[in-house]
Amino acid sequence: MRIGLTLTGALLALVFVSVNAQAPASAPTPAAAGAVAGQARAATPKSAAVPRMPDGRPDLQGNWTNATITPLERLNPKLPLVISEEAARDDENKTRAAIELREQNSDPNRAAPPVGGELRKSPNAEPTYLERLWQGGAGVVGGYNSFWIDPGDRVLRVDGQPRSSMIIDPPSGRVPGYTDAARTRVAAAAAVRKQQGGEFDHPELRPNAERCITSFGNNAGPPMLPNYFYNNSYTIVQSKDAIVILTEMVHDARVVRMTGTHPPANTRKWFGDSIGRWDGDTLVIETTNFAPTHGFRGAWENLRVTERLTRRDARTINYRFTVEDPTTFTAPFTGELVFNAMAPGEMVYEYACHEANYGLEGVMSGARAQEREAAKKKTQQ
Repeated sequence: MRIGLTLTGALLALVFVSVNAQAPASAPTPAAAGAVAGQARAATPKSAAVPRMPDGRPDLQGNWTNATITPLERLNPKLPLVISEEAARDDENKTRAAIELREQNSDPNRAAPPVGGELRKSPNAEPTYLERLWQGGAGVVGGYNSFWIDPGDRVLRVDGQPRSSMIIDPPSGRVPGYTDAARTRVAAAAAVRKQQGGEFDHPELRPNAERCITSFGNNAGPPMLPNYFYNNSYTIVQSKDAIVILTEMVHDARVVRMTGTHPPANTRKWFGDSIGRWDGDTLVIETTNFAPTHGFRGAWENLRVTERLTRRDARTINYRFTVEDPTTFTAPFTGELVFNAMAPGEMVYEYACHEANYGLEGVMSGARAQEREAAKKKTQQ
């Protein structure tokens, strides 16, 4: 199920704000790299022939999904990158139990909830990663219920290896910390928000996601990451001169030029300027010139993202990305995930968001009602 409509994205936008303060990363040790490589050789499944375009290049076209329950960052840095199949299945079972609980019919005779609402009970001893995200996105009152949720229920497996995180370097599986300059920027931005109000305190400050201009999270990227809620689907169209990646979430589209150079630094694009090239059978995309409203965790002006898409077989594209911005992060970092082919006949739908989004209308109507009530009280004094 993929939903082509949305409620407001107000609460969801809060889920993806994160500031990490990790130490600069070091490269994986040769012993660790060898162990992972050995597991990869043992676990790599047999693959069918890679489909190709008339020019002999791998054919990346089709409908794909990167939905997974594996987080970008490792929840526990002490965990290894590659976990056991038993641990992966346990995580999947707990996630399915949580989804099934959310989808149960409500009790029509239930009592009223406490003032301020309450969090859903988890069927697990500890809430799963997705449950914590859902709590942040839906809150204790209103928000997204299970009808809107389609996050996937599978742990990420790369070449057959169950993973504890998408990030593979640094070895901790965490995004490196901010530089001093970045921390200063973040503090200055927070001071401005405190003075002028938050994104949802004024009609002129409404964020792009809530206005249905771009998706919340980082679906379109780069890097292209799942949002753990819904609409984690893509359509890729390929020619010799350009490749288009259409994201189901808010119909974001990236055009990757296969020739040319990046424009001057003062030319900024929504999702950056992407130029592709072939490295053997791997499509390499380099993106710079990001717009200030659409970077990655506070990085945009000096942000550079390098993506590598390798079609492994008829059903799989391996996707690896490296994020670099020495003015924001203390070190570069690299992650990888998998794009799986959608089932035959399964479609990527139009995301009809703005036409049915009454969030701003509701906020303005509420503000006018408050003003009328205040004026009424004033006249009665």
